[in-house]
Amino acid sequence: MQTNVLVVIGVGGIGMAIARREGAGKTVLLADINEQALKDAAKNLEATGYNVTIQHVDVSLRPSVHALAKSAASMGNVMQVVHTAGLSPNMASPDKILMVDLLGTALVLEEFGNVIAPGGAGIVISSMAGYMFPPFGQEMDEALARTPADDLLKLPCLQPTAVSGSGAAYGISKRGNHLRVQTESLKWGERGARINSISPGIIMTPLAQHEMESPVGDIYKSMIKASVAKRVGTADEVASAAAYLLGSESNFMTGSDILIDGGVIAAMRAGRLTL
Repeated sequence: MQTNVLVVIGVGGIGMAIARREGAGKTVLLADINEQALKDAAKNLEATGYNVTIQHVDVSLRPSVHALAKSAASMGNVMQVVHTAGLSPNMASPDKILMVDLLGTALVLEEFGNVIAPGGAGIVISSMAGYMFPPFGQEMDEALARTPADDLLKLPCLQPTAVSGSGAAYGISKRGNHLRVQTESLKWGERGARINSISPGIIMTPLAQHEMESPVGDIYKSMIKASVAKRVGTADEVASAAAYLLGSESNFMTGSDILIDGGVIAAMRAGRLTL
């Protein structure tokens, strides 16, 4: 009897919370570009009884993502795929954000869409930033949703003259994630599998802590103050939503996004918050 495989791409706070929640009794394949973080994450999981394998991956490179998908398929039934890897606006240049957050997600969806097992499910961790922009228009939406991944960064709407900065690149990438998940859900569905996304707001992870202490920290604090919840979220709260999307209770859901932001987007749309 083949083992079931859980793939977690990105070993930050959210990725590890989901791995702990979903990984018991499975082969857990952890992947990340940071090899030391990868080793540390595996050690922590193994110490509490999980069966863990690790593999270096650069999600912006198709050969690297292809190799990861191939390794996962060789281990057993790829039943769950969790893609959390990404860069924040304060971490990188616009072109690097587009490469990792937009192209990287497209490559993961395409490559794992070829190996996901019947009955399997995947999730992409996107962001509430995907809800912050005005509508792009049908032409841009179609291009972000359907352009083959290898041609994605050639789109006119993604060139330096069209993307005003890292914040814009991040928001475009996250809106693109929503559109891409919806489109790729059709391909995943042909294999009897599902794919959805989650758009967290401010979740208190080491990455979020870094952002809070950066020059954009005041913006984060204004979002928290204007939100309904008036607090940050936790990685475990995101993992609870992930468990639902990866489990049998959500069998009728695919191509969808769940917004978990404590009401930040609601406050923006009500005019209580201006960024």
